[in-house]
This record gives sequence, C-alpha cells and structure tokens, in this order.
Amino acid sequence: MVMRGLAILILLAALLGLGPQRQLCAETNRPVAEGAAPAVPEHPSFRNDVQPILAKFGCSSGACHGALAGKGGLKLSLRGYDTEHDYLTITRQARGRRIELADPGRSLLLAKPTTAIPHKGGLRFEVDSYEYQVLARWIAQGATAPSGDDPHVERIEVGPEHSTLQPGDVQQIRVTAFYDDGSQRDVTRWAKYTSANETVAKIDEAGSMAVSGFGEGAVTAWYQSKIAMARVTSPYKHTISASVYAESPRRNFIDDLVLKKLEQLNLAPSPRSGDAEFLRRAYLDTIGTLPTAREARRFLADESPEKRDRLIEDLLARSEFVDYWSMKWSDMLTIDGRRLRPKAVEAYYKWIHKNVEENTPWDDFVRQIVTARGSSYENGATNFYALHQDPENMTENACQAFLGLSIGCAKCHNHPLEKWTNDQYYAMANLFARVRAKGWGGDPRDGSGHRSLFVATKGDLIQPRTGKPQPPTPLDGQPLAMDDPEDRREYLADWMVSPENPYFTRAIVNRVWANYLGVGLVEAVDDLRATNPASNEELLAALCDYLVEEKYDLKSLMRLILQSETYQRTSAPLPENKDEERFYSRYYPRRMIAEVMLDAISQVTGVPSTFTQVEASDGSRSKTEFYPEGTRAIQLYDSAVVSYFLNAFGRNERAITCECERTNEPSIVQVLHIVNGETINKKLQSPQGRVDKLLVTDVTDESMVEVAYLSSLSRYPTEEERQVMLEALAGLEGRERREALEDVYWSLLSSKEFLFHH
Repeated sequence: MVMRGLAILILLAALLGLGPQRQLCAETNRPVAEGAAPAVPEHPSFRNDVQPILAKFGCSSGACHGALAGKGGLKLSLRGYDTEHDYLTITRQARGRRIELADPGRSLLLAKPTTAIPHKGGLRFEVDSYEYQVLARWIAQGATAPSGDDPHVERIEVGPEHSTLQPGDVQQIRVTAFYDDGSQRDVTRWAKYTSANETVAKIDEAGSMAVSGFGEGAVTAWYQSKIAMARVTSPYKHTISASVYAESPRRNFIDDLVLKKLEQLNLAPSPRSGDAEFLRRAYLDTIGTLPTAREARRFLADESPEKRDRLIEDLLARSEFVDYWSMKWSDMLTIDGRRLRPKAVEAYYKWIHKNVEENTPWDDFVRQIVTARGSSYENGATNFYALHQDPENMTENACQAFLGLSIGCAKCHNHPLEKWTNDQYYAMANLFARVRAKGWGGDPRDGSGHRSLFVATKGDLIQPRTGKPQPPTPLDGQPLAMDDPEDRREYLADWMVSPENPYFTRAIVNRVWANYLGVGLVEAVDDLRATNPASNEELLAALCDYLVEEKYDLKSLMRLILQSETYQRTSAPLPENKDEERFYSRYYPRRMIAEVMLDAISQVTGVPSTFTQVEASDGSRSKTEFYPEGTRAIQLYDSAVVSYFLNAFGRNERAITCECERTNEPSIVQVLHIVNGETINKKLQSPQGRVDKLLVTDVTDESMVEVAYLSSLSRYPTEEERQVMLEALAGLEGRERREALEDVYWSLLSSKEFLFHH
C-alpha cells in the first residue's frame, strides 16, 4: 500500500501539472494614443470618416453602444457594420440632440466623448483633436448621409507582412485600405489590432508591435470588416549546427517542411523514438486501442527495417480503426440520443461506420451528408438535418464541421474577428432554406418519430435586417439564381468539396494532423478563421495538395503522417526544444481521451465495461440493448450512454459542433477516480479478470511482471523496475499474493506513462 500512496502523489502532480494554459483576449476600450494626424478631409464621409472613428474609439464596440441592447439609449451596429442604421440613429433619434447642425460643439456626438457633459464611457478624445475636427466638420456641413457613391473598402493590407525580430524589438505596423474606386488610404490610425499570441508579440492601439518572446506570432488589423495579418518570427537563441538539419533523417515532404521551420526558429529535432514508444503511440493514435502483450512481444522481437511500415498497414486495415474513426466523426457530427430517436441514432452511426469501413473519400462523405434526403432510418445521413432543423443551424453546423469556420456571430452582425458579414451569413443560410421534413416529433424513448427529408422547389430565408432574402450564395462564392428550382444543396456541395475551396481541405487535414501529432497546425483544430494562422502554413498547404492528389483518401494522408520522421520522433525533449509546443520538434505527450482510456483499462485488466443505460434530454434514464457484453467505449453510438468514467474524463457531450466539447483538462475528480474509484479497483478485484487468471497458472513471478508491463506500457520493464516488482511479490501466498499483484497492476494503470500518449 506504500506503493499506492507514492503513486497517488506522482499522479496528482502529473495530471494537475499538464493542463494546457490558454489566454483569452478581450477587446480593449481605451482612448487611442496620439500619433501624427493626417489632414482633416475637406468633406468628411459618414461611411469612411465618421464610422471608423466611432469603431476605433470603442463607441460601437460590444462593450459600449455596439452591444445588443446598446448603452445609455444609444444603440449602434457592432463596429459599424450597418451604415444606414447608424446614420439614422445618430441623426434622427433622441429628438436630434446627438447632432446640432448650427452649433456642432453642442452635439452629444462631440460633448459626450470629450466629457464636456458626463459620459459613462469616459474620455474618448480631446477637444480639437483630429477626431473632434472630423466629426465637427461633418456636422457643420449638414451631416451628409452615406450614399451608394461612397467608395467602399475592398481589402486592406498590412506592412511589413513578415518580420524577423528578437524580444525587445518594436515594429510599427502600417495598414492601407484599398477602395472600389481605385483609391487607397493609410488607415493605420483607425484600424483595430489584436495579437494571436501575446507570448511572442503584443500590439497596442496605435499598431506598435513589441516582440515579447520566442517563436512565431501574428497580429491582426481590422478595418471596416476587412482583416489582414502580419507575421513575426523570433528565433530561439540556441546554437545549433546546420549539419543537425542537413543530416536529420527525412522520409517525406512533411520532414522537409518541419525541419525547414525548425531551422528558421533555431529549434533542434529530437531523435527517433524507440520501437516500444512508436508501437504504443501508433496503436493509440490510429485505432484508439493498446497493443496486447503478444502483439508487443512480436513487434519488439522483429528485427526487420520495414516493420514500422508493416505495422502502419496492419493498423489501417484493423476493425478497431473503423470503430475509432467512426467515434471521431460521430463526435464531429454530434450524434446524440438526447436529440435523436434511438433508431435514428443507430442509422446515423451505422451510416458513418459503413463509410469509414469502405474508406469513402472525404469529399464524397461530406457530399452525401449535405445533399441527404429520404428516410431517417434508411439513409442515416439525413439525421444531420434532424439534429439541425432550421437553415441557420444547418449553416452554422455545416460550416463548423466541414470548413472549420464559426460564423454564428455573423447571424446578428458582421463578425468582429472574421471577414464574414451579416449579409453573407444569410446568403449562405438561404442555400438550406428549402429543406423540409415530414414526421418531426414522436417520443424520443420509444423509437417513434420517423422522418422523411425532402426539398421544396420554393422558399427563401428572410434577412431580418432588410426584410428581404439574400441571393443564395456560398461564402465568397458566386450566387445561385433565386428562381432556380433545383436543390440548392447540390450547388452548395459542389462549392464546398471543390479543391479550390480554401477551407474544406484545410479543415479535414488539420483534424487528421491533430489526431496524430496532438496539436493542430491550426489551434483550436476547428477554428480556421483568418485571424488564427497555422504554425506552419507551407506544410498545411502541402498536405492539402497531397490529399487532393490522393482524391481525398484519408488513409493515404494518415499513412503519410505515420511514416514521417516527424511523427516518429521521441517525446523526450532536448534542451534546444523543451520550451516549444507548436512546431513539432518532438512528439507532444497528451492524456488519452476518455473512451480510449476506459478501453485500455478494460483490456489490461481483462474485464470489459458494460453499457446498459441511456439518458434522455430530461435527465431520466432507460435501458438500452444496443450494446452487448464486450462492447468497447470506442464502439458506442452516442454520448447519451450512461458512464460516470466517460463523463469524468471529458468525453464529447455532442451538444454543439465544436472540438471544445471534449476536454482533456485535468481535475481532482479524475485523480480521485483513478486512485480510489470503482473502475480500476473493481476490475482488478474481479474473479474473471487478468489478476485471477495469472494466479491460477504456473507462470513465474518474472513472467507475470513482464506481462503486466507489455500489456499496459507496451514495453519490457527495466532491470530496476523488474527487481522492485519481484520484491513486491516475493514469498507471498494466497490473499497477500493476490493483493500484491493487484498493486503491481494498479501502479502501472495509475502511472503517467500509461495514461498518456507519448
């Protein structure tokens, strides 16, 4: 029991010390530092002069008058996305007191932000500042309304686009707006700035970027709903010979591009992993299952130089591969028995399982979902629309799942962190407006409520702001004729799965890469917004090209990754790479996900878990016969299956389409459950378990210890470990011997080495 006490302390430190640290960046709402002001325009434009000032100084921010309900009786559109609304609000509401044409200085638009009269938002700018003069001149000239002839911003550019600097260096970012009339303008003063990684670079309201650490970062400039990004590289101060990169083993272009990035950053690649390390890692990452002791012995004894490639092929052909990746796609598609009828859950899961088993190309897989119609029991893919029953939800979930884009913010206003506008949102959603279904309803627990999905020939989604439908248009795509009677989703699917679509291929490549390397080229893995750059853009682009060439064969992509030296590096850090976790200088350890961990514990102990109940949306529970004895957690259809262990260890609840639904964050609950919970202890004590079976055989203590290590850690014990375990078993009989063997297994199952991919 001393062994368990020590292990508890080690486990507590390991689990609670390895949680990822994340920073949230809130929009600042402070006055902008003074800089060199340009000349006041002769005829200020509401669209191009007044609104940028209100956005820059926070007046139309979400924390102020851009809030959903506004502030102090004044409601502006968020960051000025609705020019006509804002103009009418400022010039016509509040009995016209917001502007005084005869005496601009008495206008609330000037008196409030200068605190000439009390203003809860405090001082925004000074009297006679450039901003004050622009607003005053606009008012004095009659508060000219916006018109269709106003130049509109087509794009913005930042400069310099890329800088190589060191901590302590400062770089001024310049922003230029390009208009549809061919003109351009320096808008550095009115752009808003954010940093994607403040540990590398910070940026102030005036666009001055200060390098704060090593690595790569990016800063984003926003102006009138347009976005541009500047990158900064800050190489680590390691002394590494060029020969390290030149002589590092390379298997394919992944290694070339990763080593290129490491050399740019002065980061050393860790050496190749040992066979045991690679074996366990490849099993867990590819099929979500541990190798058995027999499989581990066979692989470790094989001296063939091709054995890793053979293992990769074997894993890609295993039935567990189908189960594991069906679970992954079920997470993404939110199969949830609290929102679907039991037969629909089964139909949706089995449709996914069949397509994974047949290695259906990803573009075809997605096309089948987007264009699905017919019976929810006969065509499982139609249940995407059973889960998302209105055009807005269909749009948001399709974009998140298949494009890695979160466009929900654009439902109410132009996206504050992306380029997507309110009009684009409703144009995209209008592509789903004609989806209909017969048979919604029924009792979720008795299997009734069969649905039949069909598409109407008429019908549009109204844009609430204008009261009219937007022409059905994919994001940044070409519009479809409003009167086209064909299924608009076919047009959407053509656009969505096209190799020219800048999001579709990137989204699935990033998901697969993150599964194997532990960290996406873009993080979070389903957050491909323009303001969230890839850690290695050249590599992401090359992987996308490869997948297109391979006709969206995901197994080909997985094989390429598994065979790379990048994937096969050890997880052990070097002094020259221990401080980085973004550029793949080594394999990054991470805790097993809930289902994989539960299955691993069951496999090592020889006692399968049981799944006999499902939970309804109201919290009530009922029996299920979907899962016979021996069902593994990675084979469960949905997240409504009752399991304390899976909940405690952060399984995906599938309430929304987001990778954030699954969590690997450590907790005291997890530690206590590993230490004292029923899962491990009951399985170790079971008369049908591995411990009892070993005790009734004639195997030696040494063989029992060897089996314990091979089955749990996929390696042989070191000589020191062997001696410790043999001493724990030596001379014991009966119950004491049983408890000692339980302790041997418990110490392995509660170890960081067991609980983590590494």
